[in-house]
Amino acid sequence: MTEQGGETKSGDWRRYLIPRIRDEVDFIVAEFARHGIRIDGVSAGNGGIDYMFAADWILVRAEYLDRVVHILQESKKDGTKENGAAGKIEPEPVIEGVVLLHIREFGLSVPEALDRIDEILGEGKATPDHVLTVATHGGGTGGEVGVCPATEPQEVYERCGPFPFPPVCGDNDGSGVVIYLGDTGLLEGADMAHGWLSGVQRAPKAAVGGALQDWDTPPAMANGTLTIPSPYTGHGTFVAGVARCMAPDVTIYVADIFKIAGSALESHMARKLTEALGLDVDIFHLTIAATTRKDIHLIAFEAWLGRLHQSKGVVCVAAAGNNSSKRRCWPAAFPEVISVGALATDWRSRAGFSNFGRWVDVYAPGTNLINAYTEGVYHCTVSPYQGTDRTFDGLAQWSGTSFSTPIVTGLIAARMSWTGESASEAVASLLGVARAQAVPHTGPILLPCCGAAPRSECCCDAHCHGCGERHGPGR
Repeated sequence: MTEQGGETKSGDWRRYLIPRIRDEVDFIVAEFARHGIRIDGVSAGNGGIDYMFAADWILVRAEYLDRVVHILQESKKDGTKENGAAGKIEPEPVIEGVVLLHIREFGLSVPEALDRIDEILGEGKATPDHVLTVATHGGGTGGEVGVCPATEPQEVYERCGPFPFPPVCGDNDGSGVVIYLGDTGLLEGADMAHGWLSGVQRAPKAAVGGALQDWDTPPAMANGTLTIPSPYTGHGTFVAGVARCMAPDVTIYVADIFKIAGSALESHMARKLTEALGLDVDIFHLTIAATTRKDIHLIAFEAWLGRLHQSKGVVCVAAAGNNSSKRRCWPAAFPEVISVGALATDWRSRAGFSNFGRWVDVYAPGTNLINAYTEGVYHCTVSPYQGTDRTFDGLAQWSGTSFSTPIVTGLIAARMSWTGESASEAVASLLGVARAQAVPHTGPILLPCCGAAPRSECCCDAHCHGCGERHGPGR
């Protein structure tokens, strides 16, 4: 297993990780193993992860398949060579132009195979099947690359009654606009328990492969207590709630793409998103991110973007990730994707966990947001709170670019319904607003309601019902 700065054996990369990231990685690796998928990785050498990937296959651009197979056969560790090249290989289709190639028979690890391919064909002809996770998180201000949201969900302590924060922007609309939200699915009964989620739906069967097991199912009761079974239970519900607060009448389909520990392989995501192209969607919203081998972009997702652009005016919005780093995270780093970073609690400075750089298009509030969650007991899984319990009553407080991103998506939808613009036109208008109110040392920012509709006050100037406490800038 190749590691930046040295060689490690497969599996040894874990010992280079800081405790928090190692805890998260262990959970993800174990969950994929339960589904029969081996996950490997490469250490970044600074306590974090360079990238994670499926250990038994690679993604290959279809036009290079024969040459890739020939290279790997020439490189077999046992010295044997076979004729026939791709004639005996049965690659799995992922999306038009990209296939999966199983490499175990060649006796090479994924990094070893790709090093040989790069040397002969050049970079980007074949890549790992990367693990993407709901808005990757860093281990601190040092920019360690990790996985998962910036924080585990936190309990909401009553200050002035139940509420989402930022609050529902009642003067906004979003009607007639459709968002496809690729996340961890929608919890059973969430639309009934939280008024602002009324009408939000699980993605139609055609969008998630037609199998009920691809949908979220309600957590099971154990000894009279509802136990939240996964660190990612409720993530998609929370994200949908934030978007709905910005555009209360928007149609949202929540897909359970990242159901394995809040993660998915690039190949799986590309297939699911391709199926979703059959829906009449205006905005594709993805709250996932990954760093990649040599920072090469995701080739299967790139092929999907090519398909997406055949639909005039449709856009894709993605979280920038939470690594406290300038290093690009994908798919947000694609120029065609609107990438969203997070603001701190003052709504002006960049959140310490947020990624940044020229590849990040806009920043929005993403720290200590409060929105829809589930009820029950959550068992913390990562340091320093590993093993402790948190009890939730339907709301959670959460931080991460996962949650700043739906603010932007919701504002796009609200503007579309107000102006009649397409999604791409609304994005251009809102990014103009964001640049006009850019904050030095932060960058372009969008705040709830700002630029979405003509009004004397934005929702960022709202007062919490019942106590008059001000929330937002200058609170």
